[in-house]
Amino acid sequence: MNTFYTKAACWAGALISFFPLLQASNRAANTVILDESGVRNLRILTEEADYRNFSTTVFAIGRIEELPSHRAVLSTRVAGRVKAIHFFEGDYVKKGEVVARIETRQLGDPPPAIDLLAPQDGLVVTSHIRLGQPVEPDSELMDISDRSVMWAVARIPEQEAAGVAVGSKAHIRVPALGDMMIEGRLKRFGVNADRESGTVEGIFEIPNSEGRLRPGMRAEFSVVLQEREDVIAVPREAVQGDPSNRVVFVTDFDLDNAFVRVPVILGESNDRYVEVTSGLFPGDEVVTRGAYSLMFAGGGAGISLKEALDAAHGHEHNEDGSEMTDADRARKAAEARAARGDVPNAEPAKTSKFLMVYAALITLVSIILWQRLLQRKTEGAA
Repeated sequence: MNTFYTKAACWAGALISFFPLLQASNRAANTVILDESGVRNLRILTEEADYRNFSTTVFAIGRIEELPSHRAVLSTRVAGRVKAIHFFEGDYVKKGEVVARIETRQLGDPPPAIDLLAPQDGLVVTSHIRLGQPVEPDSELMDISDRSVMWAVARIPEQEAAGVAVGSKAHIRVPALGDMMIEGRLKRFGVNADRESGTVEGIFEIPNSEGRLRPGMRAEFSVVLQEREDVIAVPREAVQGDPSNRVVFVTDFDLDNAFVRVPVILGESNDRYVEVTSGLFPGDEVVTRGAYSLMFAGGGAGISLKEALDAAHGHEHNEDGSEMTDADRARKAAEARAARGDVPNAEPAKTSKFLMVYAALITLVSIILWQRLLQRKTEGAA
């Protein structure tokens, strides 16, 4: 038992001794330092990592459609001839506005005329009349569509449909409108499933107060299946690296325009965020836009970590960014004297490395001998 504790103490001491060196080395290797122009050129944006509600979603595609109940037809009750037209395709009308004027076939000089009024607010989507055109009561003269609310019809995979219910939320992106995200609620399911694609239609109602949505536009859906609270998640674009070695960049804690590459372990992902199960803490400033470019930035062309720390703290540091000790200063002075020819040995750096390796080996051998000696004493006492 004493032997076990002795070994544990020895290895703990060795790790504690070497940990600052490893930490400093990692910081230098994983820190990218830019100047102001570099930050602007890469268009760096950051977002604070924090606990948030995380949605588990299923992806689907679909189209934007009109609400059937929001389309009206303009017609006349009497036969006649079109005398005036006040609105055309693409115009917006309000309920009760005069859309056209019809001269009837009744006797008179001039013959009596009637005004055709808009049956609802909306957009004139089709017009079937021209000036002077004869019209009959069974003629459809105009179609007026109220597009203040639209349907977004998603084709949900059948195997995922069981997790979706009326009232389920979806994040909807319409590529024609850019990166704008629209939130909708499931109004109803379609009456039939598509045998060929193996999907079920889910109909979501979405607002269209600006009138930018058009029927037939392609839509991408992230239908929410469940939500979890208090999950650390970052935007998808913040995560870089290959699938086996994912990393994010966080802003350095004491240097301006410095970004540290941090390995992370990921959990679930959805259309916007990726869950981070290890590697980040709440409050970390994570690079979102520009993270991919940071993977290739630096390359020794910019300011080094040592130079940045020297400028920020007002005193000198080692090349790896660690604090310079008295021994480091003495070694650096010896190297400078050797470079000037003041010391016969012209290779101080190689000698210093040899001595460090020699000292490490001697220390390791001493630890092993000490362990064996303690082990024998323990066995003798037993």
